[in-house]
Amino acid sequence: MSPMLNRAKDAFLATLSHELRTPLTAMLGWARLLRSGKLDDAGRERAVQTIERNTKLQVQLIDDLLDVSRIVSGKLRLEVGAVDLGAVIEGIIESMRPAAEAKGVSIHAALDPKARVVEGDAGRLGQIVSNLLSNAVKFTPEAGRVDVRLELVNGQTRVVVSDTGKGIAPQLVPYVFDRFRQADSTTTRAHGGLGLGLAIVHHLVELHGGTVHVASAGEGQGSTFTVRLPLMFDAAKGDLRPERVSAPTPAAGAEPLMALAGRRILVVDDEPDAREFVTAVLEQHGAKVRTVASARDALTALKSEMPDVLVSDIAMPGQDGRDLIREVRQLEHERGGAIPAVAITAHAHAESRGEALSAGFDAYLPKPLEPQELAAVVSSVLQRGARVA
Repeated sequence: MSPMLNRAKDAFLATLSHELRTPLTAMLGWARLLRSGKLDDAGRERAVQTIERNTKLQVQLIDDLLDVSRIVSGKLRLEVGAVDLGAVIEGIIESMRPAAEAKGVSIHAALDPKARVVEGDAGRLGQIVSNLLSNAVKFTPEAGRVDVRLELVNGQTRVVVSDTGKGIAPQLVPYVFDRFRQADSTTTRAHGGLGLGLAIVHHLVELHGGTVHVASAGEGQGSTFTVRLPLMFDAAKGDLRPERVSAPTPAAGAEPLMALAGRRILVVDDEPDAREFVTAVLEQHGAKVRTVASARDALTALKSEMPDVLVSDIAMPGQDGRDLIREVRQLEHERGGAIPAVAITAHAHAESRGEALSAGFDAYLPKPLEPQELAAVVSSVLQRGARVA
């Protein structure tokens, strides 16, 4: 390995250590203050908010590292369909607006309805926009402005994210989309992060058959990122195909969760903390929860008292969750063979969902779990009812 690559690797590992330890320090510190019992109501609320915020930072960091690993190994795949890109952008802007306004940064959008429908992976397209918009807000100072445009240009959909922020030095512009490259990797840098977001954007745009370009007049002059994507047309009619359009999934918890009240739920997870968390969430919605720590104990529990739904972790010692659900699906209908089942797992690879559903689960949730999403998914499989024998 060349000296230059060695230096880049060492700089990245130092940055990674910093980015891991910083949120962990806040989380552990505030957790210990909570345990001390010496915080007042305001202090406890601040502790919870800080732990939650830093947990989300950790999740994003891990997701970015996993995405880069998939990119390097060629295993990142798209679930392609027609996507209403305008709806995706609107949702991301609204989710980011509170944080931007708290910083004193205004976000403005101009979305051409003729440019909305593209063919691609809705989640990955959202990731592209989210990364560009969060970068723009991050590097734009108070009283700054971020503009997001969706437009139709020469038969292509174009997404333009521009800001009045920090800008990019001319010598750095050619390297903006390089993995692990940051303008400032020193211990005195003003902004955190691993320098992975734009590299991920570049790869995802190319997977969609598009291009991404950056322009900046220099430091302090803001920057503009332009993504070009093929517009989706019906070749026969020469118009858009809205009947196949995927809109963003409604927020978890938007529908009533009365389906959980009084229902018997069997939770299987070898991790005690995970079992307690899932139990607490489901019991808040009126469910009657029984927990076990292994696939063997789950099969025994099914024989003694038939639950209405099974929620199982995938990775467990001995028999894993896929082994469990395969055995369950071999049972007769009246003994639980058709029970609705939800898989939960920390192995959040793109292939994990397909493997879980193929094994016999009805739904899949990656960890870390959002309480409302967990409740909504379990409620959904309950409302769909048992499988047809």
